[in-house]
Amino acid sequence: MIYNCFTKGVILVAQSMVNFRMDEKLKKEMEATCKSMGLSMTSAFTLFAKKVTQEQKIPFEIMADSYYRDRNEGEDK
Repeated sequence: MIYNCFTKGVILVAQSMVNFRMDEKLKKEMEATCKSMGLSMTSAFTLFAKKVTQEQKIPFEIMADSYYRDRNEGEDK
């Protein structure tokens, strides 16, 4: 639900569930980090999705790392 201050009413927005896997330690660390910023993980991922959609790019630099490339290369087989 979003409050629209211009019409002084509530706008109902259709929602969708997104599920994915991540390392348990990373998840706990992210939850703590988000909490310290007053955000939930859902809010943080929603902000990320909005930024990607608006800018049509990942909002940070991604570089090749041979360690991860070599480690993950066999996962598709």
